[in-house]
Amino acid sequence: MAQQGISAVTVSTNPDGTQDYTMTLQALFIMTALSLIPAFIMMMTSFTRIIVVLSILRQAIGLQQSPSNQILIGVTLFLTMFIMKPVFDEINERALQPYLEEEMSSKEALEQAKGPMRAFMLSQTRVKDLETFVRIAGEEDKYQEPADVPLTILIPAFVTSELKTAFQIGFMLFIPFLIIDLVVASILMAMGMMMLSPMIVSLPFKLMLFVLVDGWNLIFGTLATSFGMGV
Repeated sequence: MAQQGISAVTVSTNPDGTQDYTMTLQALFIMTALSLIPAFIMMMTSFTRIIVVLSILRQAIGLQQSPSNQILIGVTLFLTMFIMKPVFDEINERALQPYLEEEMSSKEALEQAKGPMRAFMLSQTRVKDLETFVRIAGEEDKYQEPADVPLTILIPAFVTSELKTAFQIGFMLFIPFLIIDLVVASILMAMGMMMLSPMIVSLPFKLMLFVLVDGWNLIFGTLATSFGMGV
């Protein structure tokens, strides 16, 4: 007897005209989405702002490899989970749980999940950046409100705003450490110690300043409040 083949793709049409796919095709979509999850985490959450600020902070102190990249990424991931928790909870309530309970289709769950993410990104995106990408797309007259802008335009505008905000915070972090470097360099030059690197001498003072002001607490608190938490 000939073996019956397994259908790779089965599409069923609903009475309202929508289409549902078999679990085989859904699994393919899920596997494809898994490969894009790192990009989503970096580009659609608070990850970008946090990792850029922490990298600038490490450069400002003068530490090349401490904390290591693995530690910075790990800290950034947990801070991202903390900051994005309200958004993830809303997605879980509106989309994931109804989908797992088979109360809505995968397409409906995806549409419901877009809402909280869109609201978060809109709240952190500057209007100027949004207008820039709308203008580049040539769709100036197509959208009346920022909420009408599709994700293909909102995401690059959001990333641009995040980078700008991260560099603004990084600039403010750089100032006190730069002042210490200038003071140490001036003292060494006045003492005639031309051959001694000012970076080596100023590093302990910058570390001491950072510890005395409870720097990690201030940095993490500033990053959290910059997203509207605790306000």
